[in-house]
Amino acid sequence: MRADVQTQRNQIGSSSIGKKKKDPTALRSVLFLLPSWILLLIFFIGPILLTFYFSFTNLALTGTQAQNIEFVGFQNFVSMFEDPTFRISVMKTIVFLFLSAIVGQQILGFLLAILMKEKNPTFRRLIGIIVIAGWVTPEIVVAFCWVAFLNDNGTLNMILNAIGLESITWLYTFPMISVCIANIWHGTAFSMMVFQASLDDVPKTIEEAATIDGASRLQVLIRIILPMVKGSIVTNMILVTLQTLGVFTLIFTMTGGGPGTSTQTLPIFMYNQAFVNYQLGYGTAISLVLLVIGIIASLFYIRSMKVKI
Repeated sequence: MRADVQTQRNQIGSSSIGKKKKDPTALRSVLFLLPSWILLLIFFIGPILLTFYFSFTNLALTGTQAQNIEFVGFQNFVSMFEDPTFRISVMKTIVFLFLSAIVGQQILGFLLAILMKEKNPTFRRLIGIIVIAGWVTPEIVVAFCWVAFLNDNGTLNMILNAIGLESITWLYTFPMISVCIANIWHGTAFSMMVFQASLDDVPKTIEEAATIDGASRLQVLIRIILPMVKGSIVTNMILVTLQTLGVFTLIFTMTGGGPGTSTQTLPIFMYNQAFVNYQLGYGTAISLVLLVIGIIASLFYIRSMKVKI
């Protein structure tokens, strides 16, 4: 018994010594991570906190409000929800998000990944380069390319005239469709790469077993592949949604939010209020609404697909 007690004491002592030896390592880890934490605090958390603060003030770029910032409470949000232009911008943002991100990039990216699944590596590489070329192109360049393509005297109308059809003022007659197509062309490659990596991880033996049991390709896709890549679908949907909600340069360059308010999404409306009307406090309040929409959409995707986080 005495020997057992002594053995337990030695084990407790050795464990306590081991814990003491780990403390310097943990301290060094904290010190190594400290610079990154400071940078995150300054350039990430700090701006977020300032955005929350400025959204409740009357901050402006010019006039007395630029010198004397006052706390106005929820006045910016009250003015925002009473403004019919804001409600129009919310609807345009939802339409742009649905057509461009959900219907466009998500579905088209998945279809491209399915079509290239188990294809010849050279073919996959060639198609991948073509699709990714649009993704790596800067947004401002993409906007100018599509303006040149859809302009009154642009490439598309030249093709229509060559086959005997009349020209169409695409950016004036179909402005929302035009910017959605441009954004789909620009961002689909990201979804395609995400789904390609996910589909490559699906075991071929499971698909072969289902095919032997008599399942069609569509049944294999719906009942086997989609459930196995559900996590990637939700993750990609969240990322594409957040990226699409922040699209500004593409729309501003192609249409400027017009004609009228036909393509005035929330980023365009926020820019007009903050830097055209010089109401920075009002503009930051709009940015918070945009943030809330992104959070609600992300939670909706997670709940609808029943993915655990």
